Amino acid sequence: MQKRDILEIKRGFKKDDGTLHRVCGCYVNLNKEKVTTFNESLYSLEDEVLHKYVEISKKLLSGNLGDNILELPFPLEAENGGMQQFFRGLVDSELKNDELCDRLYDRIIETLDHSDDYLILLFYGIYDVPLKTSDNMKLDESEEVFSFVLGGICPVDLSKAGLGYLKETNTIGPRIRDRVVGQPQIGFMFPTFSERSGDIHSLTYYVKDPKDSHRSFVEEGLGTGSKRTRTESMNGVHAVIRRAISPVVSECEETMLAIQESLKDKIPVHVDEDGEEIMDDDFLLTDELLLGALEENAVPGSICQQIKEEVGSYLEGESLKVCDVIDDKKLKAIERQQQIENLQSEKQQLIVENKELSKELVNKTFEAVADVQSEMDESSGFSQTYDIILRVKPQKANQVTSKTVDGKKCILIPIEEDEYINLNGVNTKL
Repeated sequence: MQKRDILEIKRGFKKDDGTLHRVCGCYVNLNKEKVTTFNESLYSLEDEVLHKYVEISKKLLSGNLGDNILELPFPLEAENGGMQQFFRGLVDSELKNDELCDRLYDRIIETLDHSDDYLILLFYGIYDVPLKTSDNMKLDESEEVFSFVLGGICPVDLSKAGLGYLKETNTIGPRIRDRVVGQPQIGFMFPTFSERSGDIHSLTYYVKDPKDSHRSFVEEGLGTGSKRTRTESMNGVHAVIRRAISPVVSECEETMLAIQESLKDKIPVHVDEDGEEIMDDDFLLTDELLLGALEENAVPGSICQQIKEEVGSYLEGESLKVCDVIDDKKLKAIERQQQIENLQSEKQQLIVENKELSKELVNKTFEAVADVQSEMDESSGFSQTYDIILRVKPQKANQVTSKTVDGKKCILIPIEEDEYINLNGVNTKL
């Protein structure tokens, strides 16, 4: 299953002439009791209600593959008499069989760990998969009719308390708090749409929070094999490494980031047709790669072996991609911060250099003017006429004043902290 498959299916989730045709559902309270059920044609509903259902349906296939969206295979024994066969029956019934819908509701209620009210929603859809030419142009005729069931579990929460206008009494008072259906936390679609065709041997699974994929519900409720999300795998492996190195490494978090950078550097890179470098996202993490990254960052040998064994135990034989244990967002954020700090440092250095150059230029200019003036004064006898010859920059001229100090008249020139003085040809700072 690729991202393009998900996008192709989602394009049909719309109000007018869409692929979704039927909706049914069950409202469950916190005591795991069915409050109400419903089953109706989607396009017989009012526009406002239809619009909300379409919004929810799109959320059920949103997010990133491998993190929010997983492709979960059914075990072989589920094909006959198991959940795979059950889902096929649900699709064949077009959700018009209330008994089958109730059986699924019961299974979800029994296996889902939920501490509040929630709404189970089921959609039935039909998508005429158009034929495409080799250059990806659509043809009028259909390649396959893809029938599917899309399900979701949405929390139902009380609206927030607040003041409102009470029409009955024409007063302002506490508004009525009602139950509001939220965005789905869990979703699924059967069969999976992969390579522009239905795959009845797997189910597409959605989870809003990739930190918790609800593995027990997946296995017991939906009857498929479970998988960790990318976030779960990353957090689990990081926890193993952090726990092992924290007693022996002073800068634990810096070492964690350095280990990830070492692993990232080991991912093969190829150049695409546009000349851009693309990392191999399918490159698998091996014991050798992990040990190499640990050793490169001065993790003691005994700790390296401990980490290798604990990571293997955590994964339980599952393969893991190198990119799945790298917090790329954090690495990029640190890289951006480092770039900003470098630019700020370079900017500050340029400011200092420019300031020094400006001072040097002013001094040289001032000295050159003074030399020319001296030559002119000497040739004309001007310097012999005065006891004091004072030269200042034009912007300082109006700041020159006089004051009597200890009975003597003195010339006063205000001086800033960063200003230099050329006294008889010698640069100084008073």
